[in-house]
Amino acid sequence: MNAPPPDAPGHPDDREDREDREDREDREDREEMLAVMPRLAQLSNVISRGRLIEHAIETAGITLDRPAFSVLMSLHLAGEPLRISRIAEKMQIVQPHVTRQVQQLERRGLVRRIGDPNDRRVSLIEPTAKGAAAAEGYARTLLGWFTGAVAHWPDQDRKDLGRLLSRFADDVTAHLSTLDDAAPPA
Repeated sequence: MNAPPPDAPGHPDDREDREDREDREDREDREEMLAVMPRLAQLSNVISRGRLIEHAIETAGITLDRPAFSVLMSLHLAGEPLRISRIAEKMQIVQPHVTRQVQQLERRGLVRRIGDPNDRRVSLIEPTAKGAAAAEGYARTLLGWFTGAVAHWPDQDRKDLGRLLSRFADDVTAHLSTLDDAAPPA
């Protein structure tokens, strides 16, 4: 049987070219992501270690540590009462940690337990009026700060940032969940 001519699909040279092109594209993709990593680290450091979060919590008018405030914000953003297990899942932390934070928030009058209409053995957690007001003040402060940081950007750039950041967060979250589903290494 004769080999296909060099310019025909399926010729060994054609497969090698395609494999080289795919390898080159994979390298370029990795280099693009590597270029973004320092910016992600910078942004993470500025937000988590900077005074922004503390300032926003202070503006909310209550004294809480970050973990408790994170639980309160999770509940507020959910827009509906949640089980402790669901809060833990959304925040990607262990349930006992959420339970401790919810207890602290309850003592402060920022959240309350209500019965689950579908299962009387289970409680749902929801913000009180005081908790909702604190979460709103916090959110307004953060939104105002971030809006001010990009106020000089053209409208389309701000829209693109929101769209791409939402997509990125959703895709990273979904991709990270595959780590939870993967079997531990043997």
